[in-house]
Amino acid sequence: MEVIHTLDRDCSALAGLFQTVVNDMKGSGPMWEDFLSRASKLHHALKSTLVALSAFLDAFQKIADAATGTRGKRTVQGQGACVCRTGSCEY
Repeated sequence: MEVIHTLDRDCSALAGLFQTVVNDMKGSGPMWEDFLSRASKLHHALKSTLVALSAFLDAFQKIADAATGTRGKRTVQGQGACVCRTGSCEY
């Protein structure tokens, strides 16, 4: 009989805890919606940043390729080789 009484008390405590959690979650809906909205804005901003960074790096790569192919001072050619896609710096 004691085991049943203990089990009943434990189940009652768990039910009370569950009810408290559910009641606390009822009021947090607007906070989650705000969080998801701001996360979506952050996602789009990061995506735009990556596109702009990629375009910048492509333009910089064109400059490096042009510097590598120049005829003239050895230093300009070497600097262009240092920033080439391979990453090898040959003078």
